[in-house]
Amino acid sequence: MKHPYKLFSWYFERKALPYWIILILDCLILYVMSIFVYWLFYRGAVTQQHFWPLTRVMWLYIAVTMVFFRVFSTYSGIIRYSSFVDLQRVALANGCALIAIIGLHYWVYRWSPSAWEHLTTRHLVATYLSATALMWAERVLVKIMYDVVSTKDWAKRVFIYGVQDGGVALAKNIRTQRPVKFELKGFITPKDVEFNHMLMGCKVYSDRSTLPQELRHKGIEAVLVSPTRQREFRDDQELQDLLIANNVKIYMVEQQLTETKDGSSIPQQMSLKEVSVEDLLPRDEIVVDMKSVSKVIEGHRVLITGSAGSIGSEIVRQVASFGPAALMLIDQAETPEHDIRLMMAKEYPDVPCQTIVTSICNKQRMEKIFSDFRPEFVFHAAAYKHVPMMEDNPSEAVKNNILGTRIVADMSVKYGTKKFVMVSTDKAVNPTNVMGCSKRICEIYVQSLDKQLKESGKQDATQFVTTRFGNVLGSNGSVIPLFTEQIKRGGPVTVTHPNIIRYFMLIPEACNLVLEAGTKGNGGEIFVFDMGKPVRIADLAQRMILLSGAKGVEVKFTGLREGEKLYEEVLNDQENTKPTFHEKIRIAEVREYDYKAVCHDIDELVKISENFDDMATVKKMKEIVPEFKSNNSKYEALDK
Repeated sequence: MKHPYKLFSWYFERKALPYWIILILDCLILYVMSIFVYWLFYRGAVTQQHFWPLTRVMWLYIAVTMVFFRVFSTYSGIIRYSSFVDLQRVALANGCALIAIIGLHYWVYRWSPSAWEHLTTRHLVATYLSATALMWAERVLVKIMYDVVSTKDWAKRVFIYGVQDGGVALAKNIRTQRPVKFELKGFITPKDVEFNHMLMGCKVYSDRSTLPQELRHKGIEAVLVSPTRQREFRDDQELQDLLIANNVKIYMVEQQLTETKDGSSIPQQMSLKEVSVEDLLPRDEIVVDMKSVSKVIEGHRVLITGSAGSIGSEIVRQVASFGPAALMLIDQAETPEHDIRLMMAKEYPDVPCQTIVTSICNKQRMEKIFSDFRPEFVFHAAAYKHVPMMEDNPSEAVKNNILGTRIVADMSVKYGTKKFVMVSTDKAVNPTNVMGCSKRICEIYVQSLDKQLKESGKQDATQFVTTRFGNVLGSNGSVIPLFTEQIKRGGPVTVTHPNIIRYFMLIPEACNLVLEAGTKGNGGEIFVFDMGKPVRIADLAQRMILLSGAKGVEVKFTGLREGEKLYEEVLNDQENTKPTFHEKIRIAEVREYDYKAVCHDIDELVKISENFDDMATVKKMKEIVPEFKSNNSKYEALDK
C-alpha cells in the first residue's frame, strides 16, 4: 500500500482542484444523507418502496441547493485553505435552500405524491443539518490532512516572542503561509508582559528557568520575534543567549504591520529572515523624515565624493531615489566605481549620472568637474579611514584627507555650491591616531571657512556642515565582515583587547542622519549622532560564533594596534552639545579657529608631508590639534 503522503500529493501539489469536483462531492453528500435519514425514519421496506420517487425529488432539491451555492459563492475559495468564513457560506447556502425547498411542498406533492407522503419537513431539516455537518467535516478534514502532509518534512517547530497584537498577527500569518514553513508550538512572553493563559490553542511560556527544557521537549528549532517587540528582544540579552545556547534560530519580521484607518494593525505579507548579529545589537531604531530631505534635494545637481565606498555608495542610492536633476559621482577606486555605474544604470536609469575615476587631490581635474557640473549640493565622503594604514602613511593621510577636503571645499565656494556636507568620524575626538587627527583638521578647515564666509557678509555663500559618527555595521574593513570570514575558515577570531568597545550604526541609518543633518543644517555646525549603547567587541565575536553554529572556533586577543584606543568618544572633553531638529542628532559646541591661521598651518603641513618625513608630519599635526595624543604608536615620543 502506498504511503498516505503519495496518495494526497496529486492534489496538494496542484494549485487547486476544479470547483465542480467539490460541488459533485457536496451534492453526493446531500443525496446520500437524504436516503440515510429516510432509512432512519422508516427503515428498509419503506425506503426500498419509495427509493426512485425519493431520488427524483431529492435531485430536484439538490438543483435548488446548487443555486444557493452559487449565490453565496460557496466554491470561490480553495478547500484546503478553508476558514470559518467558508464554513459559514456552506451553512447559509444550505439553510436558505432548506427554506426554499419547504416552500415548494405543494408543487412537489402534486408531481410525486407517493414520495411526499413520507418525506416530511422534519426529514428535510434532518437531511440538511447532517449534510451541512458532513460538508464542514469534509473541509476541515482536507485542511488538517494538508497541514499534516505539508508540514511533515520541512516546517520548523517555532515559538513566537510576543503575545499581544503583533504576536497574534504573526501567528495568523505563518498559519496561512503556503507552503507551510513554520509550525506554531507556543508563545514566549517578554519580561514586561504577564500572560498565563493559552493563546490560539498554544501554551504561553513566561518562566525563563524552565524554558530550556520546553525548547528541547517540543523540539523547537526557531523563535519568531513579534514585529512590535523587536526592540525589547534586542535588549533581552539573557533570552538571546539562552536561545543561541540551545541551537534555536531567531527570525525577525522585515516588513512591519500595516495600520488601518481605525488604528488597528494587519499583517501584509510579513517577510521573515534569520537574524544576523547586526539585528541583535542593543540599539534603538532610528527614524528620519526623509520626505523633507527629498524635497530639498529633488531637482538639484548633487556631487558625491567617495561614491564607491560603504557610506558614499549608500548616499548615492538614497539621493538617487529623491529625483535629483543630475548626479556626479567621484572615486579613485576603478572597480567599485564601475559597480556603482552599473547599479545606477539598472536601478535609477532616469537619473542623469556621471561616474568619474579620479582623486580629489587632483586640483586641475576637480576644477574642470566643478566648472562643468556646477553642483548645488556636495556630499564629501572620500577619505582614507583605516587607522593602522594611516599610522604607517601619515603623508598620504595629509594629502588625501586634508588637502583633498580643502580642494573640494574651495571649489564648492568658487562655483557657488549651496551646501557642502562632510562625513567625519568619532576618531576625530581626542584623536589617538593619524587618521583621526587628519579628520579633525578637515573639520577645523571647513568650519573656519564657513565662519569666514559668514563674516564676509556673503548671503549666498556655501554652507559647510560636518557630520560625525562611529562605526557602521558591514562597512568595508569593519569587524563583522572580518569575523565572518575568520569563522568560515575555522578561526581563530582575532580581537585586539578583551575590554575594547565600539559604537555601531547601520549604514542606511547613518546615511539617513547625514542627509537630514546636511540638508537642514545652516552651516558651521558639527553634528554628532547618538550611537546608542557601546558594544564590547569580544562579546560580539562570541555571539557571531554561536549564531554561525561553528564548533571549536576560539577568540584570540592580539593586542591594541597602533593608534587604537579602548573606547571612542563622539565629543571632546571640552565640548558640549545642544539639541537639534532630531533627537538622535546634536550640535557639538567646539572651539572656533581663525581661517587665515588654519590655512597657514595646513599649507605648512602639506609642504612638510611632501618630504615623506613621518615624524615631522605628525609633529605638525599635533601642533594644529593639541589634544592629539598618540596611543600604542611610535609617535608617542612626540608627546613627551
